[in-house]
Amino acid sequence: MKFTLQHTDPQSKARAGVLKTDHGDIETPIFMPVGTAGSVKAVHQRELTYDIKAQIILGNTYHLYLRPGLGVLEKAGGLHKFNGWEKPILTDSGGYQVFSLAGTRKITEEGVVFKSHIDGSKHIFSPEGVMDIQRSIGADIIMAFDECTPYPCEFEYARKSMDMTHRWLKRCIERFDSTEGKYGYNQTLFPIVQGSVYKDLRKRSAEFIASCDREGNAIGGLSVGEPAEMMYEMTEMVTDILPEDKPRYLMGVGTPANILECIALGVDMFDCVMPTRNARNGMLFTSEGIINIRNEKWKEDFSPLDPVINSYVSSFYSKAYLRHLTISKEILAAQIASIHNLAFYLWLVGQAREKIKSGEFSSWKDQMVKKVSTRL
Repeated sequence: MKFTLQHTDPQSKARAGVLKTDHGDIETPIFMPVGTAGSVKAVHQRELTYDIKAQIILGNTYHLYLRPGLGVLEKAGGLHKFNGWEKPILTDSGGYQVFSLAGTRKITEEGVVFKSHIDGSKHIFSPEGVMDIQRSIGADIIMAFDECTPYPCEFEYARKSMDMTHRWLKRCIERFDSTEGKYGYNQTLFPIVQGSVYKDLRKRSAEFIASCDREGNAIGGLSVGEPAEMMYEMTEMVTDILPEDKPRYLMGVGTPANILECIALGVDMFDCVMPTRNARNGMLFTSEGIINIRNEKWKEDFSPLDPVINSYVSSFYSKAYLRHLTISKEILAAQIASIHNLAFYLWLVGQAREKIKSGEFSSWKDQMVKKVSTRL
């Protein structure tokens, strides 16, 4: 994997680059649709490619490990062959999912013992095991095994958790570097900065992660309930430390405004379930603001969802029709809304990239943050 920094914004820390992988190039800044179980909910691979124009998607280690299981994925030739997605894939380590099972898991230095949410069966995730699992899944970018601390979180817990995450990272790196991919293409490992919302911990973690000199770096443990300004403060502190010549991935973020503000702080990669989850509940993100499509005001609005977005569904379907489908609980409503929201997110980061290249990002960003945060 190779990252090339192409442009920087003169008035902020925003950057535009290209991340080269064996499954294709990724233009940054980029948003990555979440396909937890090997599928972006309600969206075909063809729509991801041609309508949404996704360049990379996510899979989740925890869910894919439990179902369909590594045996199926290995026989298929990896997740790319299994789900038919020919572009890059990133896999989360499963740490967030495991740690969210608060009542059914136990954390030790060795790893985490947990019970499956499907059948209650007992499993163990260790740093070495998670590397092996992600080798079998076959993602282009795999994440180190870490603990994602909750918010709020006591300083001492955050410190102990961060130190353990660092020890686990050493084990991840040793296992990753002593093994090879199974499907004939290269994989790369991203470590994750932790430290909750404590400045000194974030600084220590960012410095440690930077010293590991991997091909890219991630920022975890944010967007877990802390105020947005606190998230921005932690993000800026970390991006000031992480190397400029490596891509920076802010995990699980977030709203359109969050993404724009964090691009301005030097982040290159984002993911979040929000565009698809909110779509299934009738919330649309548009270039003019946020729409609750269930509202009566859209009942006779026959204008397109958002003609600015270069997406078939955004231009073809009307607000009135989508409201009808949503109120009627038609499956098509979730499909249309999901495709539209993801197309909007990809349009937004694509616009950010163009504005960085033209030197207009900062003024454009300030205007867009106001627009995309408006409730229509």
